[in-house]
Amino acid sequence: MGGIIYGIVIIAFIVAAVRHLGGFGAPAEVAPMEALGKAMIDSAGSAVTLALGLVGVMALFLGLMKIAERGGLLVVIARTLRPLMVRLFPEVPADHPAMGAMILNISANVLGLGNAATPFGIRAMQELDKLNPVKGTASNAMALFVAINTSSVTILPTGVVAVRAALGSEDPAGVVPTTLFATGCSTIVAIAAAKFLQRRFKVTAPSAPAGAASATAPEVDETIGDPTDTSAAPPPSALDGATGREHGYPAWVSGLVLAFVVGLIPLMIFFGSAIAPWIIPGLMVALMTFGVIKRVRIYEAFIEGAAEGFRVALRIIPYLVAILVAVAMFRSSGALDLIFGPIGAATSTIGLPAEGLIMAILRSLSGSGAYGYMTSVLQDPAIGPDSYTGYLVSTIQGSTETTFYVLAVYFGAVQIRRVRHALAAGLIADIAGLAAAVLICAMLFGAA
Repeated sequence: MGGIIYGIVIIAFIVAAVRHLGGFGAPAEVAPMEALGKAMIDSAGSAVTLALGLVGVMALFLGLMKIAERGGLLVVIARTLRPLMVRLFPEVPADHPAMGAMILNISANVLGLGNAATPFGIRAMQELDKLNPVKGTASNAMALFVAINTSSVTILPTGVVAVRAALGSEDPAGVVPTTLFATGCSTIVAIAAAKFLQRRFKVTAPSAPAGAASATAPEVDETIGDPTDTSAAPPPSALDGATGREHGYPAWVSGLVLAFVVGLIPLMIFFGSAIAPWIIPGLMVALMTFGVIKRVRIYEAFIEGAAEGFRVALRIIPYLVAILVAVAMFRSSGALDLIFGPIGAATSTIGLPAEGLIMAILRSLSGSGAYGYMTSVLQDPAIGPDSYTGYLVSTIQGSTETTFYVLAVYFGAVQIRRVRHALAAGLIADIAGLAAAVLICAMLFGAA
């Protein structure tokens, strides 16, 4: 991320310097270098103001999420997903700790709890590595799991809704239907791509020592696994609810839930404007009622989550200052129009303005960078959170994950050097999510 920030700053400085010296560009009322300095100071102040405005909203949402977590909502979702996960990962035993960790990771992502999802994801990769027949090389299960994470299957983009609310959006939850559609498309494409590409990225087992009975094992069919290897699968009695002992609901229950979620997509598309005002109040009532039914001490749980939200809002101030200042320099210098103007003019004809294009590129490279850039776009008086571009960048932020970061963290945790098709599947999912975001935002809000 440091290289990206530095590159943006250097390019902005050079462009502003050339313009200041009369190199190119129309004459401006304010000298380019003077405008650049003013933009830096103003954006730094805006970053702090925004973070302070986020304190209350983040405290509210994380307080509600803590009630859901204490009530066991993650476990409920995990048990619902289990029959589907068993079919997606046939090479992972149903009672293996890896299965439980993967399910809890995806469940946390569904609720938009990225901080809670990462520890489960790392644990899942560690357990999957125990089943990996070729150490240092990503197995089919690892690649598929990472691809699903990069597609960021999300039903409640709580962080994006919080930012939009803090910036005065009249419809902060309006991105829920667009995010649901885009993330659903990106996840389906991620799974399909990973399954398709795994056949073309074969795993070759290392050669056996000289004199061994079998010199080589040319290919490892991970859809079957190694039936002689029982060391990685502990007996069911050794497992707990967090790592795989729960067997899940019957398959028909999971099927009904999946059908309900799929049915939400057209419902939200056609009636999203009528449903959106109910989402935030309904979410609070539903989660508190869930906590009461589960006999959670909702006040204490809410306070604990709200305190975490307070810390998160303050913790992001340095990141917001860095990215917002860099983006403000890039805009003020004229570099944004110079570099992305021609491309944006071409892509805007298909509903992808320059801001959306930059957002899509940043989303794959840097989570904090994309978050900061989304904020800067929504803050722009010429755009705002409730414009087409505002909805588009919000949807892109909520519907995909930082592909390179996910690959670095998850594969780095188990020292995987050959990622095989994981990167390709993740990038294909990113492109699908972007296309779906453009399509759904154009349908609901009209292309710019």
